[in-house]
Amino acid sequence: MRRIDWSSLDAAGRKAALARPARRGDPALVKGVRAILKDVQTRGGAAVTEWSLKLDGAAPRRIAITPEAEAAARAALPPSATRALRIAAENVRIFHEATRPEDSPWVETTPGVRSRLAWRPIGSAGLYVPGGTAPLFSSLLMLAIPAAVAGVKRRVAVTPPPRDGEAHPAMIVAAAEAGLDALWLIGGAQAIAALTFGATFEDGEIEPVDKLFGPGNAWVAEAKKQASALPGGPAVDMPAGPSELMVVADRHADPEIVAADLISQAEHDVDAQVLLVSDSRGLIEAALAEVERQLETLPRADIARASLAQGRVLRVRDLAEACDVANAYGPEHLSLQTVDAEALLPRIEAAGAVFVGRWAAETLGDYAAGPSHVLPTDGAARTLGGICTASFLTWMSVQTVSEAGAAQLAPAAARLARMEGLEAHARAADLRAAS
Repeated sequence: MRRIDWSSLDAAGRKAALARPARRGDPALVKGVRAILKDVQTRGGAAVTEWSLKLDGAAPRRIAITPEAEAAARAALPPSATRALRIAAENVRIFHEATRPEDSPWVETTPGVRSRLAWRPIGSAGLYVPGGTAPLFSSLLMLAIPAAVAGVKRRVAVTPPPRDGEAHPAMIVAAAEAGLDALWLIGGAQAIAALTFGATFEDGEIEPVDKLFGPGNAWVAEAKKQASALPGGPAVDMPAGPSELMVVADRHADPEIVAADLISQAEHDVDAQVLLVSDSRGLIEAALAEVERQLETLPRADIARASLAQGRVLRVRDLAEACDVANAYGPEHLSLQTVDAEALLPRIEAAGAVFVGRWAAETLGDYAAGPSHVLPTDGAARTLGGICTASFLTWMSVQTVSEAGAAQLAPAAARLARMEGLEAHARAADLRAAS
């Protein structure tokens, strides 16, 4: 990890210190994604199949989540694993049911003129679940359950095929816990293209969806971006690309825990980005030594080392400056490991998820605490939040007006319309005032 003295940097240096990995905007990647989307738009399922065989070595497959498939998957897992999945699913469901937006009360702005906000589920959602080197069944729970709580009628889940070509039993159990009827083994930009344009295969059809959800690698993030820019293309939840973690730690933090948290994100993907921000030289030295020690026994050490090579260690003057750094970066995950971590929370303005104190491991949020771990990356946390039930809902204003209310409000509306040169608008208001 590269060490940087934040206080000594000018504005350009600070911008460079917080830059995301360059590969996320690689022109070759952008061009490659564009080619895949165009091909799938033209040739449909045949193109998806060809790209899947070329990139993943496996054709798309539909896995029906039947009672028999669920039973077989549960039997293939130890009871402790199925219990953990049930606990995680229940906590995700409890949190999202408790935070589901409700229609607002009627607000009377003028006597006889009442308005409210009404929430409705979107029609369909495409749920991208990362996979490949590791089956992220937790992401399936974090997407499919909030969508179900919101009332989305059609949920289409896709995930890259494992190397052996078979869906991991935990992925099937997670799909069953979320109430899905099928799981598609398709990954990468071609999966996003299938959700965008629709695709027909021998064992089923994927119809176009209204909105795309889910994290993924740089190819998936770019495919979502390009798909949403198409005329009539699907909406997207947020930029949810390679994972990010920033740890803010003071001299009281436990170096072993700080190191463990940094490595836990670094092992996700070579494009993952981890940052340590501290006002303590001693903590920095101890944490980096711990990182090296823990890497020695890590199964995914090669991936973690590649990620850590582009990681940053930022030394700041004090914790107030550390909060400024966090807000400037807008991390997907922010861990506050300081002596009074909760006191820093009011200073934090931009983060996908905040983990307060030494006991709030980011791993707990990744799997079982309740809030969705699908969060904005690439600085989008400065303007966007992570997945919640509201992500799968739209809201509309509803207005009712009595005759007396129209008579009172119409003259003002007509006057404003004429000020804007819109005479037809004014006359429509006048008719209400005159009746």
